[in-house]
Amino acid sequence: MLKKISKDTMYVSDKGWLKSRFHFSFAEYHNAHNMNFGVLRVLNDDMLNPQSGFGMHPHQDMEIISYVVEGEITHKDSMGNERTLKRGEVQYMSAGTGVHHSEYNNHKEKDLRLLQIWIVPPKKGLQPIYGEELYTADERKNKLLNIVSGHADKAKITIHQDVNIYVCELDRGKSLEYTLDAKRQIYFVQIEGDSTLNNITLNPSDAMQITDESVLRITSLKKSHFLFIEMDKPDPLFY
Repeated sequence: MLKKISKDTMYVSDKGWLKSRFHFSFAEYHNAHNMNFGVLRVLNDDMLNPQSGFGMHPHQDMEIISYVVEGEITHKDSMGNERTLKRGEVQYMSAGTGVHHSEYNNHKEKDLRLLQIWIVPPKKGLQPIYGEELYTADERKNKLLNIVSGHADKAKITIHQDVNIYVCELDRGKSLEYTLDAKRQIYFVQIEGDSTLNNITLNPSDAMQITDESVLRITSLKKSHFLFIEMDKPDPLFY
């Protein structure tokens, strides 16, 4: 089953310095029927003005991945980590028992766009960890790049939860296929450009919930940049 989610139906938050499109309930937006998709709890498409950002604040029992679309993000945390990341680069943090961090766009002129992804961990009280990976454009050009995985042999970034996160920049007219296990599901985000996914058109910032599909065929209508998160189907007793 393919459920397209148009960007026009998503909640948009505008705080002046920060504009966000919320894929699920977050902050001032609450919808009891749109809390998560399996273990995917948050997916925010954030645009931060130059010289702005999120001050030091706490997190606990959540696995947080930031994917930089444009601009640069500077991270600091209570574990002593500090790093600036740019387009296509990824930072991750398993907040576990608790960590404080800040995220800023310190550039004087350029906006920062990033996807902020929160994954529910398999259990509470895990040891906090932080890391980043400076993926290159060639690694995701016309092929699926597994940027985050719950399995150490699949991606350079390993988190606790059993998910796989893929990105790709696909040239116009090119196609890719992905085979999906019957017990798994996908949340797909069209970041930039236009694609068809099993003959359904996705425009920039649209999304798709994918369940009970065996093969996904993605074709770029224009140069296309997308990300998707593959995970187990949820136990209906818990989600």
